[in-house]
Amino acid sequence: MFQEKASANCLNIVPTSTEDDAFQKKGHSARVLSPEEAEKLAKDQVLVSEFKQLKLEKEAQKNWDLFYKRNSTNFFKDRHWTTREFQELKACREFADQKLTILEAGCGVGNCLFPLLEEDKNIFAYACDFSPRAVEFVKKNALYSTERCKVFQCDLTKDDLLDNIPADSVDVVTLIFVLSAVHPDKMHLVLRNIYKVLKPGKCVLFRDYGLYDHAMLRFKSGSKLGENFYVRQDGTRSYFFTDEFLSQLFKAEGYEQLVNEYVQRETVNRKEDLRVPRVFLQSKFQKPFRET
Repeated sequence: MFQEKASANCLNIVPTSTEDDAFQKKGHSARVLSPEEAEKLAKDQVLVSEFKQLKLEKEAQKNWDLFYKRNSTNFFKDRHWTTREFQELKACREFADQKLTILEAGCGVGNCLFPLLEEDKNIFAYACDFSPRAVEFVKKNALYSTERCKVFQCDLTKDDLLDNIPADSVDVVTLIFVLSAVHPDKMHLVLRNIYKVLKPGKCVLFRDYGLYDHAMLRFKSGSKLGENFYVRQDGTRSYFFTDEFLSQLFKAEGYEQLVNEYVQRETVNRKEDLRVPRVFLQSKFQKPFRET
């Protein structure tokens, strides 16, 4: 493994060890489209009808519940990379054995939650998800313990987190592949809700789909809901973030930006001779310290 940093405008290149070969690059430059990709996106301008869009918004919870019914706990891999990518989960302690309180906003079936609890015995976790079925899967997991975590169903755009979590009590909030599933007009409500339970001076750790990710380029005509916003065949939706949009979103709710960068990965499957460009946005935003 190596890192190469030539200038502020260049990307850090970090080959990573996976089942297939992959290169990872971090930086502030968005992915550059090929002429063919640019042409495809330029042609795809027809939006899903307003009637269908309203129906998708109304049925968002049902569609995610059906997703978990179909896939159970088998769809997403456990996210053991979380502490490696976000050192704050280890480094934010003032002393070695300090108890850490985290909130996983949008926990799914626990693919991030349970690896964290296994790795760090001094974590207490609040975890919530939009899907009641996902929450039930978490509670049925053999690793689930009410002494280590509190899990509850929550629509982060309208259900007050203060009903389950004390104000200013959380050391770290993880928002990992969650905000992209929320309608862009309601994303600020999620950040406002989280702000209330986060301790002053503490951070939200964010990772989600970035502009021109492979998943964005695979959508067929008739899937576009708006700028960088698409619907999958199962009715679940996905937004693809720019660093500028995300920065404005957080800052408008009172957060301070600490890190906000693209992570570009090119996964190479040698068997199928396939190169897949993945683009994510990885960021850290802080709730300011109170004024004295």
